[in-house]
Amino acid sequence: MKVLPFTIPVPHDHTIIVQEEALPHFYTFLHRHAEAQITWIQKGEGTLLAGNSMHAFRHGEIYLLGANLPHLFKSDPAYFQPGNDLDVKTVTIFFNPTGKLSALFSLPEMKAVNAFITQMQSGFKVPEGSYAAIAKHIEALQQANGAGQMSLFIELLNMLSADAGLQPLSSGNFAYSMTDPEGMRIASVYNYIMQNYSSPLTLEDAAMQAHLTPTAFCRYFKKHTRHTFVHFVNKVRVNEACKLLVNGTSNSIAAIAYSCGFNSITNFNYVFKSITGTSPRDYVSFIQTQ
Repeated sequence: MKVLPFTIPVPHDHTIIVQEEALPHFYTFLHRHAEAQITWIQKGEGTLLAGNSMHAFRHGEIYLLGANLPHLFKSDPAYFQPGNDLDVKTVTIFFNPTGKLSALFSLPEMKAVNAFITQMQSGFKVPEGSYAAIAKHIEALQQANGAGQMSLFIELLNMLSADAGLQPLSSGNFAYSMTDPEGMRIASVYNYIMQNYSSPLTLEDAAMQAHLTPTAFCRYFKKHTRHTFVHFVNKVRVNEACKLLVNGTSNSIAAIAYSCGFNSITNFNYVFKSITGTSPRDYVSFIQTQ
């Protein structure tokens, strides 16, 4: 664990962990761990930050995250409002591909599965058409134990490796090495942006979070995220705007733009189209026809 200290408790008599969680909101810090994970979002919505990619998530979706991939399932702001009645529920399968399971994955019969686990490093989203079958298999695995559970686990990996519809979370591999101090530093910047995107964010403020000069911070942030600071902030804001547009939580596009940190509707329209490929109004029209 090198981004934030986070250890998956592994019983001595298990090589895979099936963990069900029901909480007020998701874990609030960017983190990573030696285990790869398959996470089924049974309840909850927000933003997934995985490596250098960002995606809105909602209930019913299933995500695959590689070992040591920095990630954060960030609950929407509504989950942190006083008096809210919201909660989240997930089932996650954790497994360490380089631990006790490495001998299994090195078998000739597991060649395709082993190749898939390598490809899984940067993360995947399971296509909607596969939700029901994969979720049913996760439920069966959750109820099983011993050799039966291991058999279902291998079958699940085989199903996923054969699914041609898996959607990569990132266009590139996020496997570079990061020391503990570097991880803690970039995590503090990520968390600062994710918590303050709706307010004015300056390069100087972000650089202070990393204890760097603005010039050094620009180089550092680009190296570790493959985004400029401005582009990353814009992606966070547009991602939040997309969720508000989909949910219909505001009467006007302008109100959504300002609530997500944009200082003018013109700038919002320009940035939104540059990131999504469509205008906010066309985006709403497309969603309404689905």
